[in-house]
Amino acid sequence: MGIQKLLNDLTHKKFQSIYLILGNQEYLNRLIRNRFIKLIPDGERAMNFAEYDMHTVQLDSVLNDATSTPFIGSHRLIFVDNPDFLTGKPAQKVNKNHINELVKYLKRPMPSTILVFFAPYSKLDGRKKITKTVKHTATTVNLNYFSEAQTNRFVQSVITKHGYKISPSNLSLLLQRTEGQLSSIMGDLPKLLLYCRNTKVISKKAIDTLVTKSLNQNVFDLVNDVLYQRTTQAISLYHNLIIEGQPSLQINAILVNQFRLLLQVMILYRYGYSQGSLSRMLKTNPFRIKIALRLINNFSMEQLMAADLGLIHMEIQMKSTNQSPEMLFELFMLKFAKKNSQSE
Repeated sequence: MGIQKLLNDLTHKKFQSIYLILGNQEYLNRLIRNRFIKLIPDGERAMNFAEYDMHTVQLDSVLNDATSTPFIGSHRLIFVDNPDFLTGKPAQKVNKNHINELVKYLKRPMPSTILVFFAPYSKLDGRKKITKTVKHTATTVNLNYFSEAQTNRFVQSVITKHGYKISPSNLSLLLQRTEGQLSSIMGDLPKLLLYCRNTKVISKKAIDTLVTKSLNQNVFDLVNDVLYQRTTQAISLYHNLIIEGQPSLQINAILVNQFRLLLQVMILYRYGYSQGSLSRMLKTNPFRIKIALRLINNFSMEQLMAADLGLIHMEIQMKSTNQSPEMLFELFMLKFAKKNSQSE
């Protein structure tokens, strides 16, 4: 089931007995939780709503609650957090009898109980009987593959509901600044709405002013400067990151990871993998994959490998000598630019 259908169903009091919410999208998880909780009237929640963290309680507590009739009201709502018995590495030993009882319950759930598993994992252990049973009996909402297009539509709908507008280019800029992370976008949105309250239009100026670039975003800009051999801009940005207190080794590590990602995307894309497939295979944000696909069209594998190897050599020097990281980066840029000019 899609996220929007789930939210619409819950808004209209349409629900099933068992749900599996898979993935670790913080904002969407919070939104879904709140929508479920609204199913239980305020005056009944103390008796008819419960949350269980499987890292701290045993499964029998969940089963006892799930098989109990609601107090006064018509339904009982139960959240099961961190159900790692569905994965290959549970944090604590799980009683097999409790698992067997849960399997029985899932096959014949209490009509008055709404049981929701919040599983913040990229995948489950499909070999387990309990996992197979949950997947077969539960209405599943997978938040792991919330695509860029879905994020785009979701953010646009929220902005529209508030009576505001945003151009496609500014929406793209907002997604770029936040690396397409919905939680980050929704965290910045109230500030943007307040800033643009007079015009009701979210502007580029507002995004530039209020949405701070993350270290990853700054390093991605640095990757662009390196590849396009904008030596002055690259050195200036590197200097600013150092001034801001960013550790030079951390900057270098992220740079190396970015170039590794570009190489992986280039190789796999040549083998016919789509943007969605690349995101799942590389376990990387879809927005980063999109940017990588756009970037690799302008460069050869040899150029990417030269940058990658140059940065690895720079890291070795940073760890084995007392030379200034800024000076080492300047030398790297000059060598990279010279090598590329010779190969043209």
